[in-house]
Amino acid sequence: MSGQLIVGLDVDTRQQAETIIEALDGSVDFFKIGYQCFYGADGFALGKALLAAGKKVFFDLKLLDIDNTVEKGVAAIAATGATMLTVHGYPQAMRAAVRGAAGSGLTILGVSVLTSMDDNDVAEAGFARDTAGLVSLRADQAKKAGIGGLVCAAHEAAMVRQIVGQGMAIVTPGIRPAGSDSGDQKRVVTPRQALDAGSTHLVVARPIVQTADPAAAARAILTEMAGGTRLA
Repeated sequence: MSGQLIVGLDVDTRQQAETIIEALDGSVDFFKIGYQCFYGADGFALGKALLAAGKKVFFDLKLLDIDNTVEKGVAAIAATGATMLTVHGYPQAMRAAVRGAAGSGLTILGVSVLTSMDDNDVAEAGFARDTAGLVSLRADQAKKAGIGGLVCAAHEAAMVRQIVGQGMAIVTPGIRPAGSDSGDQKRVVTPRQALDAGSTHLVVARPIVQTADPAAAARAILTEMAGGTRLA
């Protein structure tokens, strides 16, 4: 189960990140580096240091640009030995990312719909679909692009699995342990619910990194995960 839990290093400084990493030593070896850590805590260098130490790193950068820029950016991340990288789930970006990652072990993940968005947000953004419809479209496009997986809310995991078949990763953010606050996420589930729905990897940040005892919080989540039965 520990390989399925990804801890989001959503902190402001490298010292904070390293304190959390040290506290989780022996419990978690997979870490997500997103905008906050990447830009504010020297996250690129931190990620390379983690990789050198034998850890797994998920760079959550949600790349979206012209094809050449995405391809070259992905190639640069792939050269670090990173495990996962996100791009926005637009077909051109996903195809460019596949080219950039060619020959490496980097898993490209397409971001379908952010877990902070609901149907009203999707409509406001101009999509003539509801959330589930847009996720369904992105899943089909991700499969055709040949990327390694998709980021989606656990509510859509079973639907996504039906579309993409076996073999692709389904990474679920917005995970909250039973009884915890959902924060700014609108489509959240517990760790057990996410695995039961078919998610292959769970991303947890605040419920671990913002506690006085990150190791205890991580162990509690791993215990909760072990109580579920994956359907994927």
